[in-house]
Amino acid sequence: MIEELERVTGLTVSRETFERLQSYVAILTAESKRQNLIAPSTLASVWERHVLDSAQLVRFSSSEEASWVDIGSGGGLPGIILAILSRGQITLIEPRRLRAEFLVSAIDQLGLSERVNVECAKSERVAGTFDVITGRAVASLDEFLGISHHLSKDGTTWVLPKGRSAQSELAQAKLNWHCDARVEQSSTDPESEILVLTKVGAKKRR
Repeated sequence: MIEELERVTGLTVSRETFERLQSYVAILTAESKRQNLIAPSTLASVWERHVLDSAQLVRFSSSEEASWVDIGSGGGLPGIILAILSRGQITLIEPRRLRAEFLVSAIDQLGLSERVNVECAKSERVAGTFDVITGRAVASLDEFLGISHHLSKDGTTWVLPKGRSAQSELAQAKLNWHCDARVEQSSTDPESEILVLTKVGAKKRR
């Protein structure tokens, strides 16, 4: 599995990092029996469906020290995976209290509290700016840009896994937003794509 992690991330993955990922998977799996963090049908393939799928997003960051915000983090996907694999500050936004409490507990157990914080709120109520903005299965691209643009600054990159809907969502969003965009092939699913956006701005209403 270390080889697969290195393939999808382009990073050298140490034994310590891999063991921390294993610990997170154990924490996530245990909590998923108490609340619906990931679909039960994906528990048996959690590494392929969730860990590797989240880990590959680090390829699109400008540096390992970049700050990330994960909107609608849920059980910490992709935010906690990104925190384990990188060295920058990570903010996890999760409005549902039970899930936010789980995130705080998981971060503490994994020894990530100094670099990772949790905001139990809707993204619209969170302040700050970040180098990279991400979110997994949260909203359509058009809506996601609306709830996240205030968290951006000059040079911010949006990195959004979109499955098969990437092209259609991008076309719809461009009706309301300016952006430089590219569509990248997922390293974990040949039928899935990742949207990478920069220079995002709202179009003026006529």
